[in-house]
Amino acid sequence: MSLLHSGGFLLQQYMCDQYVRMEANNLAYIKMHQADLFAKSYQGLVDHINQQLQVDIPTAVGRRMILPSSFTGGPRYMKQSYHDAMAVVRKYGKPNLFITFTCNPRWPEITQNLARWSAANDRPDLVARVFHAKLKQLLLDITVNNVFGNVDAYVYTVEFQKRGLPHAHILIILSEDSKLLTAEDVDNVVCAFLPDPATERRLFECVTKHMIHGPCGMLNPNSPCMVDNSCSKNYPKEYSDETEYIADGGYPKYRRPDNGPVARVRTLEVSNEFVVPHNPYLLAKYDAHINVEVCSTVKSVQYLYKYIFKGHDAATMELWNGNEIERYLL
Repeated sequence: MSLLHSGGFLLQQYMCDQYVRMEANNLAYIKMHQADLFAKSYQGLVDHINQQLQVDIPTAVGRRMILPSSFTGGPRYMKQSYHDAMAVVRKYGKPNLFITFTCNPRWPEITQNLARWSAANDRPDLVARVFHAKLKQLLLDITVNNVFGNVDAYVYTVEFQKRGLPHAHILIILSEDSKLLTAEDVDNVVCAFLPDPATERRLFECVTKHMIHGPCGMLNPNSPCMVDNSCSKNYPKEYSDETEYIADGGYPKYRRPDNGPVARVRTLEVSNEFVVPHNPYLLAKYDAHINVEVCSTVKSVQYLYKYIFKGHDAATMELWNGNEIERYLL
C-alpha cells in the first residue's frame, strides 16, 4: 500500500482539499465567463432576480452571479434533474418501486484491500469504487435480469453519509405486464418479516445485520430516531397476517405475522415489528442494506422525486465578535 493510502484522516483531508480546489476552479470559471454562459433564456431569470432583490438601486454593492445548470449540485442543477425525472413520470406513469441501497463496509472487496491498521472510512476512494461496481451490478439485475419484472424506466441518485458511506436512491417504473396490482404480487417481491433461521440461516443473518430498524420505542427510548417519545420512522410497525395493498401513506401495509422468530440485535430481542421491507434475493446476494418499498398510490410520486433530488445537507452559521452591543444594534 502506498504512503498516501496509509494516511488515514490525512488522506481524507487531502481528498477534501483537492475536491475543494477543483470546485473552486469551476466556480472561478463560471464567475469569469458569466457573459458566455448567459443564454437568452437566462435573461428573464436575471431580470426577475434584479427586480425581487432590488440590486439595481444605487446603494446595492457587488454583482450577482448565476450558477448554470451544468454546475453539479447547484440549485438549477437539482431543479433540472427533478423536472427531467418528472418528465419520465409523465411518459411512463408513477414509479412502482422505491429502493435504497447502502454500502456495506464489511464487503470482502473492501476488507481484503485494507491494511491491518486502517478502517473502511480511511479509504473513501476504495469504498466509492466498490460501491459503484456493486450499484452497476444491482441496476443490471433490475433492468436486464428483470428481478422485479420488465422495466420501462428508472432514475437514481447517489449520496454520501456523514461517515463517508455512499448510498443510492432508486426509483423503478415497471412495464404494464409486470406492475404490482395485488397483495400477492407485493408478497412475491417484498418481505417484512424474519425468515426461519433453521431453513434460511444466511438470509436470517442478513436480515438481522442490515434490515432491523433501531431498536427504538419502548425497547430503546434513547434511539436517535426518537422524536417526542415516538419513532420518526413510525417503528415498531403493527403486526399483520396479510398484506394490505392500499395504504393511506402511499405504501402497502406489509405482512408481519406475530408468530415469527425472534432475533437479538444490539443486546435487545426484536421480532417482525422492526423488520425493514426488503427483497430476499437481492439482500442475500449483496449482503447490504437494501430497502425495497412498493409505491401503491400516486400521492407518493412528488415526495419520492423531491426526496432523491433534494440536494445536499446544509447548515446555517453565524459568526460574531462577542460584542453584545453591536449584536443588539444589528
